[in-house]
Amino acid sequence: MIFDHIDIDEPLAQAFDSIMLFLKKHALRGADFSESRRKDVWSIPLGILREAVINALVHADYSQRGAPVRIAFFDDRIEIENPGILLPGMTIDDMKQGISKIRNPVIVRVFRELNLLEQWGSGVKRIVKEAEEQGLPEVQISEIGMRLRLVIRFAALLTTQVRVSAKGVAATLSAPSEAQSEAQSEAQSESILHLLSDASLASAELINLLQLSSKTGAFKRSIQTLLEQGLISYTLPDKPSSRLQKYCITMKGRQLLAGAH
Repeated sequence: MIFDHIDIDEPLAQAFDSIMLFLKKHALRGADFSESRRKDVWSIPLGILREAVINALVHADYSQRGAPVRIAFFDDRIEIENPGILLPGMTIDDMKQGISKIRNPVIVRVFRELNLLEQWGSGVKRIVKEAEEQGLPEVQISEIGMRLRLVIRFAALLTTQVRVSAKGVAATLSAPSEAQSEAQSEAQSESILHLLSDASLASAELINLLQLSSKTGAFKRSIQTLLEQGLISYTLPDKPSSRLQKYCITMKGRQLLAGAH
């Protein structure tokens, strides 16, 4: 049974605030008098959740349109999912150790400017550490299909069930801001670079791997921009329209990926 539900369709920063307000609305607050001054104690680990929500919004693959960031409440745990699996070369253990790769540089910059994001790559490491310090079960991270799921289990059962769906966030806004459009474009461009870092691929192969329904305008713009910037090149430069045409990453493209990691 779903106790409550909310769809959030706002710019990223406002979406984060709305999510946290919703979580606090359903969190029970008590008091700890074991020290000389009263200390509020929440029934759910809001500090850890804050880091987890930010992590999901920053790492989401916004090129997967219609794939929302989801936060689900159960009586024994909270599950946070974002579209997009780990980038090539990354492991779950790497994440827990504070090692990370930037999927959305623009979103990272915006969140830093808003003081929502501190040291890059420290989010999951801090979540794991705080959960351990609070005596919570080990934080679980897994890849489910094309999504990444983080599970935070409570030390004791809650008495209610809550489900919040941060629907689409930046990816499904009807009129996305310039920064969000740029973030989506950068996310797709970096995904293309990562795919080409392993092998040369044709447009149809890239579209399939990116799970796009067709050769969208955004895809064409990403390819054109990467070509103009010298980050990728044609395998048949003298025959750009050839049916055998593929794209390959350049040394400049590899250097960009290495610098972003």
